[in-house]
Amino acid sequence: MRSLLERLLRRRGVRVRSALAAGAVVAVASVLAGAALLLTARIILRDNATVAATNRADQIASAVRAGAGDAPIGPDRTVVQILDASGHVLAASSTLSPTEPISGLRPAPGVHEQETKELRTGWDVAYRIVAVGVNSPDGPRVVLAAASLDIVDDATGAMLGAMLLGMPVLALVVAAATFHFVGRSLQPVEAMRRQAATITARNLHTRLPVPVAEDEVAALATTMNTMLDRIETSAAAQRRFVADASHELRSPLATIHANADLLAATGLPGEPARSVERIRGESGRMARLVEDLLLLARVDHPDAMIRDADVDLDDLVYAARERITVERPDLAVRGTVRPVRVTGDPDRLHRVLRNLVDNAVRHARSSVTISLSGDAGRAEIVVGDDGPGIPAADRERIFDRFVRLDDSRSRDGGGTGLGLAIARDIVVAHGGTLSVGEDTSGTEMIICLPAKY
Repeated sequence: MRSLLERLLRRRGVRVRSALAAGAVVAVASVLAGAALLLTARIILRDNATVAATNRADQIASAVRAGAGDAPIGPDRTVVQILDASGHVLAASSTLSPTEPISGLRPAPGVHEQETKELRTGWDVAYRIVAVGVNSPDGPRVVLAAASLDIVDDATGAMLGAMLLGMPVLALVVAAATFHFVGRSLQPVEAMRRQAATITARNLHTRLPVPVAEDEVAALATTMNTMLDRIETSAAAQRRFVADASHELRSPLATIHANADLLAATGLPGEPARSVERIRGESGRMARLVEDLLLLARVDHPDAMIRDADVDLDDLVYAARERITVERPDLAVRGTVRPVRVTGDPDRLHRVLRNLVDNAVRHARSSVTISLSGDAGRAEIVVGDDGPGIPAADRERIFDRFVRLDDSRSRDGGGTGLGLAIARDIVVAHGGTLSVGEDTSGTEMIICLPAKY
């Protein structure tokens, strides 16, 4: 039961947990305070009844001592009996028995004794009885004065009823107030969370809002912004390094590849020819890797320029389908194409489609699907194949840089492990998304872009 409660509380937000905690604390404190108050009130009221009975007994005793007779009893909130030395009732209040003593207390003259018992006065309620001994001109007498304790029960009962009604209301009010004020206190944190959720590698310059109040939340926002400053600086340095290194490597790689081409053209025999072919292949792969790294560095830059031109996606799709037909006539090309126009950079969108199509062709068994549709301001391109598919656990990981689910196959096919990362970055830069579909019979890559029509 306790573990279930803990799990339920963990699933709730800070506001709910704080409200429940505050309500519980107030409820427990109210119960303890209420119990103490009831006990104190009961003691005080019983003491008041004792004092009232004592005062009444002393008043009657003074009259008896002065020889005022055996029945100086008038109407009062207490009931009184006067007994002689033998315990016979000499005088009594009208509500008491004129013959039966209300108590067995028989104190000596000048001595007070007291007890609590029920009296048959018509209501059978408890009374506080005080007995005082007194010497009268006619001999020893005992004055018995009794004060009703029903006021104690009535008062404490009323207090208990008020507490049973007020304590839950108080706990609910405190819980609601805590929920409200904690929510207001957390509004800056929620604003920070929403802003942080929008920060990506392309907008590391974005900063979290800092509350006006100089409190712990403001300190947290300032610390987070300082951390973002460091991350932005580090990312910028990394981009500069990749861009500079890529630029520096392009020329020597081009030289190596060109010289390898020249050597291959000389008609070298046997092993030297095979070595030259390996050099050509590896230098070509390295050149593609350098170009991919340079493109990533450009796309990652916060100020990366995306050309703002009208792009007919159906033209790009038809060109990709035609390329597959020419390069891989053994593969069937399926899918419907509808005319859709978007705004963006045609060269980079062509690069996205080329990367996805190359992957599909590389892994397809017998067919490739390329379809284009658009509605409600949204264009969707689906590039699929009937290959082995991608495990569900890897459907996001494949967009990480240098990730290869089949390392040897990617290298043999000339892949750099950057194609999908480049494709997603370009699509995101155009305000779209690139994801893996749920098709289990192969692989589906789905591009969604804002469309003009």
